[in-house]
Amino acid sequence: MTARLRPELADLPAYTPGRTVPGAIKIASNETVQPPLPSVRAAIEQAAEHINRYPDNGYIELKDRLAKHVNFAPEHISVGCGSVSLCQQLIQITATVGDEVLFGWRSFEIYPLQVRTAGATPVAVPLTDHTHDLDAMLAAITDRTRLIFVCNPNNPTSTVVDPDALARFVAAVPPHILIALDEAYVEYIRDPMLPDSFGLVRAHPNVVVLRTFSKAYGLAGLRIGYAVGDPDIITALGKVYVPFTATTVSQAAAIASLDAADELLERTDAVVAERDRVTAGLRQAGYDVPDSQANFVWLPLPGRAQQFAEASADNRIIVRPYGDDGVRVTVAATHENDAFLEFARRWIGHR
Repeated sequence: MTARLRPELADLPAYTPGRTVPGAIKIASNETVQPPLPSVRAAIEQAAEHINRYPDNGYIELKDRLAKHVNFAPEHISVGCGSVSLCQQLIQITATVGDEVLFGWRSFEIYPLQVRTAGATPVAVPLTDHTHDLDAMLAAITDRTRLIFVCNPNNPTSTVVDPDALARFVAAVPPHILIALDEAYVEYIRDPMLPDSFGLVRAHPNVVVLRTFSKAYGLAGLRIGYAVGDPDIITALGKVYVPFTATTVSQAAAIASLDAADELLERTDAVVAERDRVTAGLRQAGYDVPDSQANFVWLPLPGRAQQFAEASADNRIIVRPYGDDGVRVTVAATHENDAFLEFARRWIGHR
């Protein structure tokens, strides 16, 4: 006799990350192609000398640095094992059986999985023109809605919502419903589309902002992110936090990265330039590519996404298909982008 497991998990799919194929060009996981800065590597090496000790579970030094970085007091900040763990914690503190969690779709694939794991009901509101339809999301709110995720820029479609529209949306949501602005790719947004998300936190106690060191800061392998919100929300997050999940090494790397923030964020300018070049190349080839404000582009390929991804893999280029809706392609090194563009031109030329 096997152990008795929760029956509702029987048909719950596991999260599927981007594929890794040795020797292939991997543009499936939205990783930065540049290694950590020397100062960050030095901090990692120094911290590694102390990994026989448990990490600081209160994140005192890191929260102090983050407080200066975002101009909030430390009690407004929570740290987690990547922003994905904070997503799960937000669900845990707001929703249970009979409750609903709202998000646009397609969006970050982990949302519905984490919601179902909590026993709550995911409510997916279709995007309009690859972008969150905020009016439709407002209309989908019920008396069972407990949490709303707005992934901005949206993963996988790369789009952002208009900042003024976002502010109106936040003001219109009932104040007892928590709104999570998931900004994993915010460093790649360029004016005038950059939202005043921290201003929304200050004006609305039901707003929390999620950010990560995995993308622009290049620490995907160390798993560390943070939330900024009302102290009551931060206190609740601490009650469902798994202790010691952000390691000594990841904390040290995050602090060193914040100290080098200007230098690291300069790298995003190069990514944005490549993003624009890749987008232009794809459009010239005949693809319908929405404007991206992330470190990736979205190729809507209804009914053909899997075929495209398989053909790309046959050419040793690994992209990320999403069902048969489309394909997400990370902006990578110039030569990798060139190889992808060459494949994409050939593929569409044979359609």
